[in-house]
Amino acid sequence: MGSLESGMIPSKRQQPFLQRNRSRLSRFFLFKKFSYIHLISTMGVFFFFVVLFQMFLPGLVVIDKSDKPPWRKKEELLLPPDLIVFKERGVFDFGEDVRLEPTKLLMKFRRDSSSDGFNLTSTQRFGFRKPKLALVFADLLADPELMKMVTVSNALLEIGYSIEVYSLEDGPVHGVWQQMGVSVTILETKHPSSCVIDWLSYDGVIVNSLEARSIFTCFMQEPFKSLPLVWVINEKTLAVRSRQYNSTGHTELLTDWKKVFSRASVVVFHDYLLPILYSEFDAGNFYVIPGSPEEAWKAKTLDFPRKDDIVISIVGSQFLYKGQWLEHALLLQALRPLFSGYNSESYYSHLKIIVLGGESTSNYSVAIETISQNLTYPKDAVKHVSVAGNVDKILESSDLVIYGSFLEEQSFPEILMKGMALGKPIVAPDLLNIKKHVDDRVTGYLFPKKNLEILLKIVHEVIAEGKVSPLARNIGLMGKAAVKNMMALETVEGYAVLLENILKLSSEVASPKGVQTVPPKLREGWSWHLFETLMNASSPDNKTARSYEFIANVEGHWNHTSGEAMKFGVVNDDDSFVYEIWEDERYLQVTSSKKRQEDEELKGRALQYHGTWEEVYKNAKRADRSKNDLHERDEGELLRTGQPLCIYEPYFGEGTWSFLHEYPLYRGVGMSVKGRRTGMDDIDASSRLPLFNNPYYRDALGDFGAFFAISNKIDRLHRNAWIGFQSWRATARKESLSRVAENALLNAIKTRKHGDALYFWVRMDKDPRNPLQKPFWSFCDSINAGNCRFAYNETLKKMYSVKNLDLLPPMPEDGDTWSVMQSWALPTRSFLEFVMFSRMFVDSLDAQMYEEHHRTNRCYLSLNKDKHCYSRLLELLVNVWAYHSARRIVYVDPGTGLMQEQHIQKNRRGQMWVQWFEYTTLKTMDEDLAEEADSDRRVGHWIWPWTGEVVWRGSLEKERQRKNVEKEEKKKRSKDKLNRMRNRNSRQKVIGKYVKPPPENGTVTGNSTL
Repeated sequence: MGSLESGMIPSKRQQPFLQRNRSRLSRFFLFKKFSYIHLISTMGVFFFFVVLFQMFLPGLVVIDKSDKPPWRKKEELLLPPDLIVFKERGVFDFGEDVRLEPTKLLMKFRRDSSSDGFNLTSTQRFGFRKPKLALVFADLLADPELMKMVTVSNALLEIGYSIEVYSLEDGPVHGVWQQMGVSVTILETKHPSSCVIDWLSYDGVIVNSLEARSIFTCFMQEPFKSLPLVWVINEKTLAVRSRQYNSTGHTELLTDWKKVFSRASVVVFHDYLLPILYSEFDAGNFYVIPGSPEEAWKAKTLDFPRKDDIVISIVGSQFLYKGQWLEHALLLQALRPLFSGYNSESYYSHLKIIVLGGESTSNYSVAIETISQNLTYPKDAVKHVSVAGNVDKILESSDLVIYGSFLEEQSFPEILMKGMALGKPIVAPDLLNIKKHVDDRVTGYLFPKKNLEILLKIVHEVIAEGKVSPLARNIGLMGKAAVKNMMALETVEGYAVLLENILKLSSEVASPKGVQTVPPKLREGWSWHLFETLMNASSPDNKTARSYEFIANVEGHWNHTSGEAMKFGVVNDDDSFVYEIWEDERYLQVTSSKKRQEDEELKGRALQYHGTWEEVYKNAKRADRSKNDLHERDEGELLRTGQPLCIYEPYFGEGTWSFLHEYPLYRGVGMSVKGRRTGMDDIDASSRLPLFNNPYYRDALGDFGAFFAISNKIDRLHRNAWIGFQSWRATARKESLSRVAENALLNAIKTRKHGDALYFWVRMDKDPRNPLQKPFWSFCDSINAGNCRFAYNETLKKMYSVKNLDLLPPMPEDGDTWSVMQSWALPTRSFLEFVMFSRMFVDSLDAQMYEEHHRTNRCYLSLNKDKHCYSRLLELLVNVWAYHSARRIVYVDPGTGLMQEQHIQKNRRGQMWVQWFEYTTLKTMDEDLAEEADSDRRVGHWIWPWTGEVVWRGSLEKERQRKNVEKEEKKKRSKDKLNRMRNRNSRQKVIGKYVKPPPENGTVTGNSTL
């Protein structure tokens, strides 16, 4: 099956044909004991073929035999005795080693199956809902590949899958899906790449055709990166077009396609040639599920013209190898007696043999002509035609199709399916995969590959008296009926096995039944009855044209203009010159416009007054002061300040952006720096709480981690009386609050209608994971591998330091419902109390799970490896806290805003564990942990100090003492500085004494003599 990492087929230029060391060949003849006549004849035959095929066959593909599996059994072919020795020497290669195996995928499947042996005796699967699959199509036009997926889907529905269909464009097959009971959604073509669907609600996605590439933009973003994704590719268009990318310098486009291929968990092809063509994009995820109704679909509307000649077509494997010429030579030698009447009057001149194989660029036609001349065939009786573009035309004009390859392929040869679909009698060797689907002398003719004389007898039976016998025509019609549903069983079973290996179903999902339980009519034939009226709605040629058009659009989008894509190969030669003139004119206009704009800007700058450096400095300082005073508040933050409620929406990755609200009542909380929205005042959880720089806890806690990030130093962030949270998945499921419900909730908060209450708007009894509407603890067990009660019991025992706890906090089954998906609102003070309880609960839960889960990525709350281990258990924690802390629990209808209280308080008396959940108890426990964290007595891994603030009575005193110490140290440093200045011994020496000069008109005093 189809990956190329084991056994890559080299290109034609990498290994020249029959390149051998002459010294080894000469030693072979010199040291072997041959008779003189035997030696001369052997050398003559050998050099004849060497010279012939080195001249005429330089371009054949050579299959590397270095990686031949040791378990492959070598089949011997019927060769002349003089050539057997060269077959043993490796001179002739008959393609026995052409086998593609997805080694990386198979190793992954084996590794996952062995890891499933990781058995925790307490885990169990409940199977409350069916596994869900999403099928994504580019369009819903009738074509054979869509009929194949309808057939596969019918079988998957039968064994227990639930399927929903998405398409970028509508089409006539829409009604077929609805007839099957499958919902169909047409995605908006304006935004095909935006994430408008919560793909996490599906267990796996199957994307069909290259034209659905735009949907990968969503799957390559978080949180959808790890979703199992199967990409089914049936077109060759990208493989053909990509050969030009390197030569034309479009390496970035090639790299972009490689990223898309690497995102798929598995890339599925329907034959073994496509993986070779797409080898440039192989990321170790190629897989082949053989089978397609395409050939029967195309042949259903064909009409063949009458002709006089009898044409025998010799066809072969779709793979090319060195020994193919010898197979054709042997078949032509076996068929030579058909022309025994050559040069006589009774010779039938209308018999033609066409050898279909090779490439148009090689000289294979000359080689076939030389072989036919050496075998004394009549002139123009044997003709070679290359495969490219000629297969359908040659087979339509043929009366008999002979399969001339002895290569044991991994599936039934596609070219034989073409011949059978056209109603032509076929003759083929008795290879394993051919015998499996062809009954000898019923749907075709088989001959032993070691005895070519039987082939001649079969041909004489088929062609009698210059025309095809009635028996052969009937066999051709029987073959046409057989090929109509050929390979359907292999296709259905292949997809069922593939999905079984790649889907990791959670504990509430039922395991699908075995494919053997599907009724034979659904798995042994294609769904022709659903497409009978749609056969002429589309043709394969139109499909190919649309595929090429799509590739050209991708190239144009990548180059930002459709013109560049047209120059890449879409524009006709007649229009290319006109287009280049237009492109040059457009370039000159853009250049002149840019130059004009730059000149205007320079002129404007020259006339500006720039001021002095002092003025510039003062303006900059003034801007900094105003910035600090306003704290860069935007309009949304100012509007939120005056409202009673702010609802936070935690998200992770760009794939969630389309589900987030953008008006002041809501504010996003980015759990990762990389996926934050640009231009929005979202909160960065990792900057508020360094714990979320650790990917382990960011994934394990999920949206619950946003509670810890918001509550840490909440006064700096949240100044509203109430606080709420809403999951982006609630918006995706259309269960978020409408404007009417928002107003109703705000009015209830302002009027304090229900007091200190928990308002929620996503119900547990309507959750898709709970179709049977199980009660609280049963539902919690179902989504946590049957260990929810055990986890709560062990966590509460450790949290409250209780040795024996036989009971769990009761959650009554009174007909009311509970909150799910972290979508609720609380008073801010009550929220801080809930966070205080949650921090201790998470700490106790982490203490018992961290070591095993961090090392193996497994925990007893999941059947598979799961990095979101804690999140499903914590999703329901707010219900336990709210019920047993005596809060009122009120459901708000997200559409109408109507409110209904759940689990009325007066009916709870005698059932609540108030002493366990009251504030004084929790505050005392919190202070004890804070004191322990301050004392540094705890050794080892401990998460509690990293989930929020560490505050207790002693911490305030310690903070006061720390500030006093800092103040005293500052005073001491200042005093020491003054003392150093006073006690300096070296003083500056006086430079000189200043003498005031006498005034100019001063008088002389004292005893003076005139």
